[in-house]
Amino acid sequence: MKIKLIALVGLLKVIPSMAQEQKVLDIKKADTTSLKQVETETAAKEKTAAILSTEQILMIQKSTLENQKESQKIKSVAKREAKKLEKEQKKLDKEKQRFERTQDRLADAEKRLIKFQEKLVKEKERLEKMNAKLDKNKRKGKLSEIEIEKENIKISKQIIKIQELQDDIDKSQKKLTKLRD
Repeated sequence: MKIKLIALVGLLKVIPSMAQEQKVLDIKKADTTSLKQVETETAAKEKTAAILSTEQILMIQKSTLENQKESQKIKSVAKREAKKLEKEQKKLDKEKQRFERTQDRLADAEKRLIKFQEKLVKEKERLEKMNAKLDKNKRKGKLSEIEIEKENIKISKQIIKIQELQDDIDKSQKKLTKLRD
């Protein structure tokens, strides 16, 4: 568009200079009486050339304005499309992050559940050993009544610990099923 305008301005500068060259040649060939006649004719031609060129300028300006409007429309449509794509991309990114967070939470819940189950197994083994040791020492008669009560208290604490672990396992399983749904 700018190129057309520059070319048009260049033509406007060239046309009058061409008319002047023609005028100089006519002066050399003609005598003084015909000189006046040629000058008036060339002046008339310059005026019509200037009128045509201004009309052409107006037409070119109109077409450049139309082209500018079209390009602005295209740019605005492209901007809208870019914004839509950006929004869509952000939405997809958020969805992906939510999914990843959910997967991380799910994996953590599974790890916690496994950890609690392993602890429960260990604590049950420990309780069995405590009971076996108490029974063995009772049979041998090595323990006094106070020592037996102390061992019973330890066993009771161990049973409470196992129940707490079982509660933690139940909570972990509920949380895991909730996350899966």
